[in-house]
Amino acid sequence: MATPLQSRALNPSFANLKSFHKPRRHFLHRPHDLKLAPPSPGGSSSKLSASTGLASLAARKAAAAPAPRAAADAAGEPATSFHGLCYVVGDNIDTDQIIPAEYLTLVPSNPAEYEKLGSYALIGLPSTYETRFIDPDETKTKYKIVIGGANFGCGSSREHAPVALGAAGVVAVVAESYARIFFRNSVSTGEVYPLETDVRICEECRTGDTVTIELAESKLINHTTGKEYELKPIGDAGPVIEAGGIFAYARKTGMIPSQAA
Repeated sequence: MATPLQSRALNPSFANLKSFHKPRRHFLHRPHDLKLAPPSPGGSSSKLSASTGLASLAARKAAAAPAPRAAADAAGEPATSFHGLCYVVGDNIDTDQIIPAEYLTLVPSNPAEYEKLGSYALIGLPSTYETRFIDPDETKTKYKIVIGGANFGCGSSREHAPVALGAAGVVAVVAESYARIFFRNSVSTGEVYPLETDVRICEECRTGDTVTIELAESKLINHTTGKEYELKPIGDAGPVIEAGGIFAYARKTGMIPSQAA
């Protein structure tokens, strides 16, 4: 018999997150408590449509843009450590600021449009952010980690928000709290690690600071200021993101047939 997670992953409607919209309340607010049921031997032979949003995005990710874990490995970094410059924002950064609605016509499963989508990440921030997230005439950001305040990713629901950040080169967001849909979409697409902290790091770090995130130790180190901060463990959401998203994780663990099968 399939586990609850298998049933969701095997349901084509899950590609549109319909079966994921009403999780246990703690799933999104406390990602460190997330528990994923292990796959049962044999699993189900149900097929998922390759035309569904997350399925096509997972296929594109495998071919054109590796998940954060793979990107870290390719860069020669430890698989559980992310190091780079940070970009700091405040509270209530909504999805219109992350990726304005006018760019939602871009299709992430198309490699060229995926890259273009990344070039517009955080373009909706107000002019009070004098340092722009992506330099003019560039498609990638030099900031590998985004640090925010409370309620990051609020506003309208769109998978494009974490996808745009991942396409721009971000591997993790560290915030006090997240809008539930942004956290769900980050895990489902596998684009960025949505990490939480009880400390208002956004008030103690500055854009351009050099930071390191140690996933295994659940901490962030600001090398510019010399301060360290405790993060909430990502828990069992980590392997899903590491695999490249929910569909990649389901294939990796045998919940659904691999694309080659």
